[in-house]
Amino acid sequence: MAWNDTAREEYKRTGSGYSSDMTDRECAIIEPVLPPAKRGGRPQTTDLRKVMNAILYIASSGCQWRMLSRDFPPVSTVRVYFYAWRNMGLWSTINQLLVMSVREIEGREASPSTGVIDSQSVKTTESGGICGYDAGKKVKGRKRHIITDTLGLMLYVMVHTADIQDRDGAVDVLKAIRFRFP
Repeated sequence: MAWNDTAREEYKRTGSGYSSDMTDRECAIIEPVLPPAKRGGRPQTTDLRKVMNAILYIASSGCQWRMLSRDFPPVSTVRVYFYAWRNMGLWSTINQLLVMSVREIEGREASPSTGVIDSQSVKTTESGGICGYDAGKKVKGRKRHIITDTLGLMLYVMVHTADIQDRDGAVDVLKAIRFRFP
């Protein structure tokens, strides 16, 4: 993409408080998959775009939940939406939509035909969760198996105990992604 006046205008973030905030175009892509307000009870007053911006701020800045700026909805509200969306699989749907959109913008088929698999062993804290020992890397913790397309876009990530061999983790990742990108 050439960086010209048209591109500058398209990607300008006026009125955006943080660099992690979604643009109108990005919001238009994911807005249709955001769940509607529940029927009955008190009407929903929370702006889901602000919730999404808060989640993106936490993800990009690495800050703790309790350090979330007061420019966003309350931390408890953002956390409830984040976990509810995680439990319903919405993050996978959003990732798939964004990957397909970017691929089409780049002039590619929406569904990738080739992927690159890699893994990374990482140490974990004592806070619990799955844990194993990767003897090859001498790391006690977890292992991430990630598959990306040829543009470098993340298609899927799976977290295992660190003692899972790469050949076994790759099979699990391929099984999980098989029907997402046929």
